[in-house]
Amino acid sequence: MPLSALLFDCDGVLVDSEIVGLADAAMFLQSRGFSWSAQEVITRFTGMRSDLFVANLRESYAAILGRSPDEAELADLVSGLLETRRAQLHTMTLVAGATMAVRTAGEVFAGRIAVASSSGKAQLADKMSRFGLAGHFGPHIYSADDVERGKPYPDIFLHAAAALGVAPATTLIIEDSVNGVLAARRAGAEVWGFVGGGHCAADHAQQLTESGASRIVADHDDLATQLRELS
Repeated sequence: MPLSALLFDCDGVLVDSEIVGLADAAMFLQSRGFSWSAQEVITRFTGMRSDLFVANLRESYAAILGRSPDEAELADLVSGLLETRRAQLHTMTLVAGATMAVRTAGEVFAGRIAVASSSGKAQLADKMSRFGLAGHFGPHIYSADDVERGKPYPDIFLHAAAALGVAPATTLIIEDSVNGVLAARRAGAEVWGFVGGGHCAADHAQQLTESGASRIVADHDDLATQLRELS
C-alpha cells in the first residue's frame, strides 16, 4: 500500500532533548538506590508520556524500598528527577539536519506531515517555536495531551493520521524510541527507527529493529535520501 503521510516524533528526532541532563538524571536516581545507567534510563522511559513514566517509576521505586512509596516520597523523586534535567534545558539543540529533512518530507508527501509527540502541549509548542519548526507543520502538531493514552499505546498516531485524513496503514512514522516504535506498530503504520539523536548508543538500532522498525535511519541526511527514493 503506498505511503501517503509522514509523522515525526519530536524529542530525539527533531529536537535533541533526550540527551539533555541524562547523565545527571542517572546519577540522581542512583543516589536514591536505582542501579540504572543513563542508557537504561533511555531504554525504559524515552517516548513515554508523563503519566506512564510516573507509574513505571513508582513500580521500580517500590522494588527498591520493599514497599510502595507514599505520595510524598514519589512526588519528591519525580520532582527531583525533573529538576535535574530541567537545569540543563539551555543545552537543548535541534538535531542536525532536521529542518532540511522536514522540508523534504513536505515535498515528498505534498504537505501531509505532522508531529506526534509524547511531550505536553506547552513544552511541545515551545520546542516547535524555539527551533523554527512550527511553520512547516501548520496546525498538525499533536501532543500526548490530545489523547487518552500515551505511547507505547497507539492513540497519538491514530489521532494524527485522522487529522491528516489518511489511513494509519498508509502512514510512515519516524521514531527514536522503543515505546514510540511499539506505538507505531500498534497503530498499523510503517515505522523507521531514527538513531541520529545524541542519546542513541551503539545498540540503539538493534533495539528499534527488534521492536518493529522496518528500517534504520542513521541521521537526517540519510532520512532525506530515503524519503526522496519513495517519490
